[in-house]
Amino acid sequence: MSTGQIVVCGTGIVGLAAALGLARDGQKAVLLGPRKPPEPARPDVYFPRVYALSPESRRFLGELGVWNMLDSARVTPVESMQVYGDASGHVALQAWQAVQTEMAWIIESSELERALHQAVQVFGTVWHEDRFSALQNGTVLTESGRSLRADLVIGADGAKSPVREAAGISHQSRPYHQTGVVTHLTAELPHGNAAMQWFTSDGVVALLPMPDTSEGHQVSLVWSMDDEQARALLAMPQPERDARLQAGLLAATGGALGRLTVRSGVHGFPLFLERSAMVAPGVALAGDAAHRVHPLAGQGLNLGLGDVAQLLATLRARPSGCGPGQMNLLRRYRRARAEPVLAMGLVTDGLHRLFASHSAPVVMARNVGMQLVDRLPFIKRRLISGASGERPW
Repeated sequence: MSTGQIVVCGTGIVGLAAALGLARDGQKAVLLGPRKPPEPARPDVYFPRVYALSPESRRFLGELGVWNMLDSARVTPVESMQVYGDASGHVALQAWQAVQTEMAWIIESSELERALHQAVQVFGTVWHEDRFSALQNGTVLTESGRSLRADLVIGADGAKSPVREAAGISHQSRPYHQTGVVTHLTAELPHGNAAMQWFTSDGVVALLPMPDTSEGHQVSLVWSMDDEQARALLAMPQPERDARLQAGLLAATGGALGRLTVRSGVHGFPLFLERSAMVAPGVALAGDAAHRVHPLAGQGLNLGLGDVAQLLATLRARPSGCGPGQMNLLRRYRRARAEPVLAMGLVTDGLHRLFASHSAPVVMARNVGMQLVDRLPFIKRRLISGASGERPW
């Protein structure tokens, strides 16, 4: 069905998935960006960045032929979720309450990248190890001076997307003035395939289940804390930093998993709420180039993979003679993604705002509300659907 060349700018997970999907659909796709194959996986050594993949993302990766390429020993199912307020509030969500066996799967970014690298190589996708420089009359110009004809450019080149800027696509960004601090921990007690989250006065603490190691039970930490607090923590010498982190976690979690010991490097990344118009003539954005949300729901990558799945479906359904970069076609893609992206942004931003207030009446109301939700099966089913990557409401 190929009727023109599509250039995918960006070689992260979203860009690789887009190039692979296009190749499987018989489209002429070209990848543009650095080629840095992930390091070979090593026993008991895990990449610091992990993702919670929703059932919809798993289905999509299965359609791409990638899911079965993943090392199952490095994939952990999430069967339940425990959410704690900053007082007596508590909501327990079990996959079976929504007639599911799993709510999500936790996987390292490096493992996903490894499988996608292999898959695009199998399909013989042309890969230019160069960087995007400019757009000029349907041509992509690279930093090394190469010119690539493009009937459609897919910008999957990250939050600071040069493609977005070159195409003049409107973009709004609001910083949360928070940093996501991530590391892996050895837990004294087993996690039972449960994701756990605490809303505290020092930010949102999330512990995600990971495979056990020779050192014991393993969880991945994502702690969304104020920028100033994160800068101070990350600037400490390692022994002091790890001790401070472990003490803070013990206080935040109340010892739910016993003693937590830092077992890997500690990293931080800034948090933003961002959205864009997503398309321009001959250009479509996907992933962080198109939008970013607060990580408290763990849906960032799921939204990006949802973009790719929808863009592929839109291109497949285009009428005969309609080029892949025509604006009337790209508007269909934008309309289809508008509701799920907006809904997830509103939910995550709303929760962030709700728990950012330290007013006594607000604290009491939100914790009483959590207790009420925990007694309402219908609401819990809707929350499980949202946690599983479906539209929250």
